[in-house]
Amino acid sequence: MTATKEKPAATTAEQTQDLTDGFHLVIDALKLNGLTTIYGVPGIPITDFGRMAQAAGVRVLSFRHEQNAGYAAAIAGFLTKKPGICLTVSAPGFLNGLTALAHATTNCFPMILISGSSEREIVDLQQGDYEEMDQLAIAKPLCKAAFRVLHAADIGIGLARAIRAALSGRPGGVYLDLPAKLFGQIMNAEAGRKSLVKVIDAAPAQIPAPDAVKRALDVLKSAKRPLIILGKGAAYAQADDAIRALVENSGIPFLPMSMAKGLLPDTHPQCAGAARSTVLKDSDVVMLIGARLNWLLSYGKGKTWGDVPKKFIQIDIEPKEMDSNVEIAAPVVGDIGSCVSALLEGMGTKWPAAPADWTGAVKAKREENVAKMAPRLMNNNSPMDYHGALGALRTIIKERPDAILVNEGANTLDLARGVIDMYKPRKRLDVGTWGVMGIGMGSAIAAAVETGKPVLAVEGDSAFGFSGMEVETICRYNLPVCVVVFNNDGIYRGTDVNTAGSDPATTVFVKGARYDKMMEAFGGVGVNATTPDELKRAVNEAMDSGRPTLINAVLDPAAGSESGRIGNLNPQSVLRKK
Repeated sequence: MTATKEKPAATTAEQTQDLTDGFHLVIDALKLNGLTTIYGVPGIPITDFGRMAQAAGVRVLSFRHEQNAGYAAAIAGFLTKKPGICLTVSAPGFLNGLTALAHATTNCFPMILISGSSEREIVDLQQGDYEEMDQLAIAKPLCKAAFRVLHAADIGIGLARAIRAALSGRPGGVYLDLPAKLFGQIMNAEAGRKSLVKVIDAAPAQIPAPDAVKRALDVLKSAKRPLIILGKGAAYAQADDAIRALVENSGIPFLPMSMAKGLLPDTHPQCAGAARSTVLKDSDVVMLIGARLNWLLSYGKGKTWGDVPKKFIQIDIEPKEMDSNVEIAAPVVGDIGSCVSALLEGMGTKWPAAPADWTGAVKAKREENVAKMAPRLMNNNSPMDYHGALGALRTIIKERPDAILVNEGANTLDLARGVIDMYKPRKRLDVGTWGVMGIGMGSAIAAAVETGKPVLAVEGDSAFGFSGMEVETICRYNLPVCVVVFNNDGIYRGTDVNTAGSDPATTVFVKGARYDKMMEAFGGVGVNATTPDELKRAVNEAMDSGRPTLINAVLDPAAGSESGRIGNLNPQSVLRKK
């Protein structure tokens, strides 16, 4: 027999190659599922994670505040139909991200908030760890699902559960808690690789019941004054061709909610955006596609909807949404793409045309309102009013339909929704269902990163204040974002006076502030514009150059009204009216 040499023991280097840790397992799990962009703020205990993720080819964008990183992740989810990832430190950082997580859940945007946290054995005994907090318990009421991973071998399944929860059914926000000790856990590399999970069919199609489709078509066919309302759920679905075919084959006027604008162009002959009040009051059958009868639609009742009895058809993936405020005569439960395709098939090729007297009345009202508005949008006043400034921006978006419009504020938001026409889907991003101020810079950054398209962020001066420091982030990453701040020296207006003391009124800001200087401070371009012509010229130059730009659009301090068009939600406003 030949003697067999004993195999030498593995060297330390060889042993290290056969091991992995929690840091790399989280990174590998994200990459396995195509999640290669992270929005966040570094700090204990996730600073090293960010460095390692960058080294592994993941794009990690570092913000100045976690809330803005969270808003970026939320809108990334809306644009891509993949969960946007926000990474924060423990306790205060986690809490900062929590508003964005709740915002994502309320708006049905898929997002995962990943936060480092204190060790369970210290938290549970309340022993006073650094940034100690029971984060999982706090997150649960504000998101769709919340999970904690304690062992490295469970990282793969933990992330898989988070992804599936964020995407399946009605999308939303998910919280994933990763205690600091988890990152340093060591395990066999091959076992670690096998523990990872690639999520298959995270958002399976949900086909509507044939009876529900037939019922909806029967109700629609009975209508004398039908209306289709498109919500941001319809935009998220990316069933653009089917939705367009349904609208055009039916001939029914459609009303897009703000983030659904562009599913069909606002200039489409069936668009009733400029006749909103008329179609809501006078319609008799209303089909909701990815829209909810919440406060944005006056809950489907009251003065907004007039005295004409209504029958509602509602398409939604969430059965509990039906009958939330009024009776739904024809609920159609399923994903929007499947539901709209089923309706199209049921309509066939001989669907009766929408009643001509109704479509003619809507067209006449739309043309009347557009004609009334046109002169206000063409003024070149100095200082500017809202309509003159928005008229200039309206022309720019018409000439650049691929640009993404981010919009927030009070008057700045409310008026822009009606003035600026959109021509392509998912090009308008705003505050959404909650009306949260501060989404502007986070949404603008994510839009630029996820699409590569130029971004025009139109901000009220108050709204800009919530996230304005992120202009440094825009400059640092050299993103093609042009920010326009409508500056009228205050919230709603800059003319309020405190009659009880020497302090400024609570709604008044520093007079003549130069927000453009902020962008210059970080190497971007700053412009002060005092007329619509100057504003238009500056925005066009910014969009052509692709350089980070901030334009301080000087508005008349008296321009604007309290809370824009929703002053009735302020109890004191109601009192004054009485």
